[in-house]
Amino acid sequence: MTSALLQTLLKSVGMLAMLLLIGMFLRAKVPIFRKTLIPASVLGGFVGLLLGPEVLGTYALMPFPEEWSTTWSLLPSILIVPIFAAVPLGNFKKNKKKNNETKGLKKSARIAVVSGMHISQMGTQIFVGIAVAMLLARIFPAFDLYNNFGFEMSQGFNGGHGTAGAVANVLLEAGNPNWEVVQGVATTFATIGLLGGIILGIFNINRAARKGQTAYLKDTTSLPDSVNAGIHTDVEKQPYAGKETTANSNIESFTVHLGLIFLASALAYLFRGFAITYDIPGFKEVPVWPYALIVMYIINYLIQKLHLEWMIDAKIKSHLSGMLSDFAITAAIASMPVRAVMGYITPILIISVCGFILVSFVAFILYRFMLPDSYPFERGIFIFGVGTGVMMTGMALLKIADPNYDSPTLEDYSVASIIMSITDLVSLPIMYNILCYGTSSQMLMFGAVYSAIFLSMAFIGRFVYMRCGKDEAGQ
Repeated sequence: MTSALLQTLLKSVGMLAMLLLIGMFLRAKVPIFRKTLIPASVLGGFVGLLLGPEVLGTYALMPFPEEWSTTWSLLPSILIVPIFAAVPLGNFKKNKKKNNETKGLKKSARIAVVSGMHISQMGTQIFVGIAVAMLLARIFPAFDLYNNFGFEMSQGFNGGHGTAGAVANVLLEAGNPNWEVVQGVATTFATIGLLGGIILGIFNINRAARKGQTAYLKDTTSLPDSVNAGIHTDVEKQPYAGKETTANSNIESFTVHLGLIFLASALAYLFRGFAITYDIPGFKEVPVWPYALIVMYIINYLIQKLHLEWMIDAKIKSHLSGMLSDFAITAAIASMPVRAVMGYITPILIISVCGFILVSFVAFILYRFMLPDSYPFERGIFIFGVGTGVMMTGMALLKIADPNYDSPTLEDYSVASIIMSITDLVSLPIMYNILCYGTSSQMLMFGAVYSAIFLSMAFIGRFVYMRCGKDEAGQ
């Protein structure tokens, strides 16, 4: 790495900081943003997107260099590692003597529900996307839809722009001449999903807050002005960021926390690199951030065993994780590619509407049925964001409903993602083989079977979860 690359990184991150500050003042001063509680990271990201060259081209009011946009597009995938590495830090277990067996089974059942719900999203979106496309092709032959059209919705909505590029790469290596069109359509779905997911997600958060369905966020009309504005102007009432667990003359408390987070992240990259170098099946396919989560669980366990709990303050950890999330979310939105193939825009829009209906049903109706007493809205709004954009969309929406990430939503999703990575070893080769050489009917069947397997897992988990609840009530 050269000095020039580091300077580019510093300049691009500095611009993200400016966008965040702009977003902070927009949230504080513009009534509609105060009312909807849109975070500065989302506002700043859209300022960078709408005023930058991606939308305005040569007429951009903020003419960012291309290398800045490239850096921003890569930043979320890097920052997600320390963000998830921070989740277990400070979660020290207390000795519990009662109902350990029941509670352990109940937690496992809850994980089964969450895993089944999250993993099944890809299958249900494949099924709906292909089914609607086949129906449109029969009713409107003039659309001239190609084989497996509609599959892109699952990749754009449930995977984002990165997955859209991965699909194109698979088709290109298979010699499919249609790969560029598929990439454009998938990118369009990803853009619609990301924008629509944020807008509809914020609408649903405010609706749920008014109805009292949120665990942490109350009706926005009853919130203090400091919460609506997103700033604390009264110096006397400004809360503290956390406890100083170390003396500043020795080392800053923030340095200790951030150092542990970065250590876990670095070890995660080393372990995954080891798995790739030695071609270890089942481990080389797992993304970096689940490794970071596991490493931090081990570090957190060692801290507790060595009786060093005094060294960690959960509030400082939360602030550091939130800071990284702010930069990651702003970067993801500001670098969003908005230009895509427009020839299929009508069927794309129709399928997108169906996709939003599907994800909304899963997030806001089905989740209330599956886990009615375990933060159903917080879990639902997160799965809505993930299912319409990328993980950062889910985190941005969750941050509004659960500002400090106090609910177990992220922790449970992390475990679900590890399970998903393992199942992908079997499912992805089958799916991509059908995409390259199969038919729309075969892809429809794949989506149906995939959905059935993991929805069954979720419903079985719910049955066990509810039975554990009855057992606890009986005791």
